[in-house]
Amino acid sequence: QVQLVESGGGLVQAGGSLRLSCAASGRTFSSYTMGWFRQAPGKEREFVGGINSSGGRTYYADSVKGRFTLSRDNAKNTVYMQMNSLKLEDTAVYYCAVSRIPSDRESFYEYWGQGTQVTVSS
Repeated sequence: QVQLVESGGGLVQAGGSLRLSCAASGRTFSSYTMGWFRQAPGKEREFVGGINSSGGRTYYADSVKGRFTLSRDNAKNTVYMQMNSLKLEDTAVYYCAVSRIPSDRESFYEYWGQGTQVTVSS
């Protein structure tokens, strides 16, 4: 089993930046794809971005491409998401999750964190 804890959320003005972290327990972290999803009020949870087990491949939703960057440090069992040029519509609870294969489909992700709130203000 893998436990995930997100951090780094908060309140930021539009155009600003935040870096989210997701710390994972377990010795097999480096074998998993890590994904980020988000859920805005009144909306379904949606895929944001993913990074494969080695960190050599990343993929993003069109809505964040060019603004968000994923990275990971397998020695620290941590994945990061740098979020730049934040927009009002980026306001959501952000979740990290674990998958055995790279995917943007929620159903492939087995373990989830509790989420961290990101609020972008005007």
